[in-house]
Amino acid sequence: MNWDERFAGEEYLFGTAPAHFIKRHAHRLAPGSEVLVVADGEGRNSVWLAEMGHTVTAWDNSAVAIEKARRLARTRDVDVTLSVQNAAEYPWPEARFDAVIGIFIQFAPPKLRDEMLAGMIRATRPGGFVMLHGYTVEQLKHGTGGPPVAENGPAPVLFRSRAHVRRPFVRRPLVISSRGLNVSGAGCRSR
Repeated sequence: MNWDERFAGEEYLFGTAPAHFIKRHAHRLAPGSEVLVVADGEGRNSVWLAEMGHTVTAWDNSAVAIEKARRLARTRDVDVTLSVQNAAEYPWPEARFDAVIGIFIQFAPPKLRDEMLAGMIRATRPGGFVMLHGYTVEQLKHGTGGPPVAENGPAPVLFRSRAHVRRPFVRRPLVISSRGLNVSGAGCRSR
């Protein structure tokens, strides 16, 4: 998928409001947390977290999306450290962040996604946490978005890495959403 093409245009593809998952679980972040948002697209999540008082670093592989994220941050008068990164080459820091967040990162091929999760865990400080939000394999039967193949469901990557997880929280309700240009319809979402 060419993400620069996908994010082209003046409108924000998924809107400018944060993902419901982020709003629902932001209380888990201590005030002023240092947060990394992986593959953040046009910045709706990183900008909102900065508005909440966190120190936020975010990246995406789309230069078009990062430019829109910069524009959103300027509009909202917040600072977010934004960069264009290739997920396969990102230099994951060691124990730098209080939280590392990945929203719908399972579009990456499974091997790369596993490497990303390992990097996310490595980049999280002791006592910090990794927050993942994505489609389950049940999403395939709805045909309303998400990865087109079961191997991109989150279960394999999560359960293979469970040894690193101290207190997992997983929920899988059906959510009806109508936010943003491409966020609509019934879909299974972890929240």
